[in-house]
Amino acid sequence: MRPNATSNGIGSGHRLSQAILDTLSTQVAVVDEQGSIIAINSAWTHFVSEASNSGLPGIGANYLDLARLESGPYAEMGSAAFLGITAVLDGSLPHFALEYQGHSALQRFLLTVSPLAATSTTAAVVTHLEITGMLVGAEQFRELALHIPQALWVMDAERGTFLYVSPGYSRIWGRSGQSLLNDPGSYLEAIHPADRAMMSAADAAMCQTGHLEVECHIVRPDQSVRLVSIQSFPVLGEQGRLVRSIGVVEDITERKAGQDDHARLAAIVDRSDDAIVSSTLDGIVLTWNPGAERLYGYVAEEMVGRSISVLFTPDHYEEYLRTMERATKGEEVAAYESQRLRKDGKLIEVSASIAPILVSTGEVVGISRIDHDLAKVKLLEAQFRQAQKMEAVGRLAGGVAHDFNNLLTIIAGYSEILLGDLPPGDPGRDWVMEIKKAGQRASALTRQLLAFSRKQVLEQKVVDLNAMVTESRNLLERLVGDDVDLVTRLDPDIGRVKTDLGQLEQSLMNLVVNARDAIPQGGMITIETGNTVLDQTYCRLHPEVRPGPYVMLAVSDTGCGMNEETMASIFEPFFTTKRAGKGTGLGLAMVHGFITQSGGLVVVRSEPGLGSTFKIFLPQVDAVVLPRTAEQRVEAMPQGRETILLVEYEAPLRALARHVLQACGYKVLEAAHADGAIRLAERHKGSIHLLLTDVVLQGMGARVVAERIAVAKPAIKVLYLGGYADQAVSPPGAVESYTAILPKPFTPSALAVKVRAVLDDERCQEAWSP
Repeated sequence: MRPNATSNGIGSGHRLSQAILDTLSTQVAVVDEQGSIIAINSAWTHFVSEASNSGLPGIGANYLDLARLESGPYAEMGSAAFLGITAVLDGSLPHFALEYQGHSALQRFLLTVSPLAATSTTAAVVTHLEITGMLVGAEQFRELALHIPQALWVMDAERGTFLYVSPGYSRIWGRSGQSLLNDPGSYLEAIHPADRAMMSAADAAMCQTGHLEVECHIVRPDQSVRLVSIQSFPVLGEQGRLVRSIGVVEDITERKAGQDDHARLAAIVDRSDDAIVSSTLDGIVLTWNPGAERLYGYVAEEMVGRSISVLFTPDHYEEYLRTMERATKGEEVAAYESQRLRKDGKLIEVSASIAPILVSTGEVVGISRIDHDLAKVKLLEAQFRQAQKMEAVGRLAGGVAHDFNNLLTIIAGYSEILLGDLPPGDPGRDWVMEIKKAGQRASALTRQLLAFSRKQVLEQKVVDLNAMVTESRNLLERLVGDDVDLVTRLDPDIGRVKTDLGQLEQSLMNLVVNARDAIPQGGMITIETGNTVLDQTYCRLHPEVRPGPYVMLAVSDTGCGMNEETMASIFEPFFTTKRAGKGTGLGLAMVHGFITQSGGLVVVRSEPGLGSTFKIFLPQVDAVVLPRTAEQRVEAMPQGRETILLVEYEAPLRALARHVLQACGYKVLEAAHADGAIRLAERHKGSIHLLLTDVVLQGMGARVVAERIAVAKPAIKVLYLGGYADQAVSPPGAVESYTAILPKPFTPSALAVKVRAVLDDERCQEAWSP
């Protein structure tokens, strides 16, 4: 029986590693940086015990003592071995090989030294291999070289010529081995141009040391490109002189591609939000990705080598055993909902999937798990349901507001006409004025409804948020009162946004008023601006926005704060925590609708007793802010002589518009519906200068009507009367520079001014152009 070598040195406790070493017939020893032998395999132990006069030292002896031997079969190679081992141990030589003679001239051995990279200390592996039989069996070697996929070669270091090239060279290189024997440098011609300089330098170094280890691309005669690995090992003669180099070339194209695929797969696993874990058949964790760290709170160092069962509560331990049993039998466990225990003791809900890991033979060698955090899924589901509910209410609000605006236009129009007809001092003027005021208040309410439903008409322009906040400060200070400290923190490098300035000012006012109501006893309100970037991860939780640069406007208060139940409803229309008569419940709904319609996002953070923060994010644009134009006061309604085609299905509103236009001198053609308007335009012999149409028409979109009429009247201009933005006019609900629209409700003077402006503006004809 061979002595047991597992109880000493570096092999202690590593039974598997020692068992592998003991299967080798080659004599193997591991030496430390002082040359002391710290581990050997059974072949070495056997040889030492049966050939005590061999001179080979055992465990604890110093291998470098061989350098001092004066006689014996190993004395010849002692000094050279000493130089080789020392060079490998101090890192000056990557590998070392030496042929030496044994007891007789026919007996030959090969000594090799390689660094041991698996240890944290400096160590080297020394092997003794008898090659006498290999030299005698040249025929067997040629047969081996003929069939192995690698290419082997032997080079004479002194002459720089190849002594032998195996048939594998032609299979890999696509060129005959004879060409290499005739011209040693010819192989460089096949090196890819991008790698040729690197390979030339490596080849020059090999001629000096005999060592080469490189990967490079070659171009075969058929122009296919392959990736090869080239390695060369020195063979030293007397006094450590380089006499030959032995090399091996391997085509690693497919293997490298497989490694790249593995790297890509590993990158996907590492970047996944899900917990992706592999384990042994008895549940010991082998891999633990960053998603598992985020989900469960354990880092990889804590879980690798530990049982996955720590994630299961006692109530779910039977589930663990049942799923493990199914997976070990080769069954997949489809996604199912369950609970897991985090490191902090919190119980979380997950969707778990389990599958066996199989090798090519079909044997189950491990288990893979994918756990998905259901909290995120349920949050998205709740957001989707809320969005559906808000969308339904929004459609209802938009439809109501449209009809209501028609009525308010009639109220406002006839009130203005009556006020113009009643002389000063007439007692009826006060009554009409109250009617007009009531109509204005109702108009403000419908604007809030339209803002909430994201159907308002936005007059978009480039806006500087800092300038808007600065200009609004005086008004806001009056709104909050003396017992509230209003603080502004404005980023001087703030980006620009494109939005409706009036609506943005109203949104800021609503947020500040809401903050003031949260601190009835006084406190502080902070308005802040800044630049930020919303990344892919953030936008997955808020799918209504796209990743990219944004500008932030935040309003914070030191008030009472809100609980989660209240925060879930704050953007719903008519929801309010204020007492009766103190609010309509449309302020925050209006803010949310307007910002969403503008392509932005509203986020709220609040806790009871710790105040609230509302953050508005609007997409950043690269544009210049244009100066604001002052509104001009109209002393008298402008006049005209042109022909106008009026299309409005609401008869009282159509009658009001006709009255105003005719009073201004225009000729008016009327139609209640889209088809009637098109037929009237086609039959009319003269010119029609302006199409004045409601945005919403029965049977056909207003934009389509304008396009159809333009066929018969190419020079016609268009003015839309809009209760709310319609996609037939402007897809995002925004008024571009060339689109003329007069929002409802409007006054007679506003209608007269807008009609005259459109008739005088050549750009408005483009409103219907494709």
